[in-house]
Amino acid sequence: MHAVVFAYHDVGVNCLKALLNAGIQVDLVVTHQDDPNENVWFGSVAKLCAEKNIPYITPNASELANLFPRFRELAPDYIFSFYYRFMIPDQILRCAKIAALNMHGSLLPKYRGRAPVNWAILHGETETGATLHVMEAKPDAGDIVGQAAVSIGPDETATDVFGKVSQAAVTVIERVLPSLIQGNIPRKPNELQKGSYFGGRKPADGQIHWNQTAKQVHDLVRAVAPPYPGAFTDHSNRTMIVARTSLNGPFPANLDLGVCGIQVVDNRVFGICGDRQAVEILEWFPASK
Repeated sequence: MHAVVFAYHDVGVNCLKALLNAGIQVDLVVTHQDDPNENVWFGSVAKLCAEKNIPYITPNASELANLFPRFRELAPDYIFSFYYRFMIPDQILRCAKIAALNMHGSLLPKYRGRAPVNWAILHGETETGATLHVMEAKPDAGDIVGQAAVSIGPDETATDVFGKVSQAAVTVIERVLPSLIQGNIPRKPNELQKGSYFGGRKPADGQIHWNQTAKQVHDLVRAVAPPYPGAFTDHSNRTMIVARTSLNGPFPANLDLGVCGIQVVDNRVFGICGDRQAVEILEWFPASK
């Protein structure tokens, strides 16, 4: 079996390794150049390709369509997408002789679209996972090929959960590869009406609104905790990144729960929220750092 792989991030690295371990011939990898303005804390697909002597390219989004003749010439059995960030043109997807398959970081049809792990934590979910699905022109809409679920602990951050999802993705790909190698694709409907679609998130979306409930604030902090841009609030004329919070008491009896915002009591920092509950800020630092 021959494949062309679009890949980035830890999921890209781990799933590409799984293909190679299964004996799939990877003829070309398409990945991204690292953004110098991004905190790159994850594994490098380009580095893995260099180590394994796999040809790879790093086109920008506008260059993808121009590469159609190359993909048509390669005529792979499969096209795989593992956390690749650009939309792959439909004409390229059709170059796959058997199927084009994408690994998505949620339990589809839930959390289709961008930043699925971050959105799941933000909404207080206790479970997410990884889903391999058939790629169509509409994002995250094709039939489901395989899934694996992971738990989300009440204090786990997006990085914690992403590590679990990355391993779940390997579980999924390893589980279905024997069928794929035989040319058989297990399918079940991706019932979009039972799910949801979310767009990308910007650093500005991390602003804490203290009129929200304590759990909503805690979940926001977890969802965007560093190495993501972080939740933030203003205190003493400085913007502070709130990196870690706790809902677990006991809290001081002299907290004023009627006034939303930051309070410092007994050298401990608390955020008073709109439901008259508090979160303790365990770690924060000036945004300028």
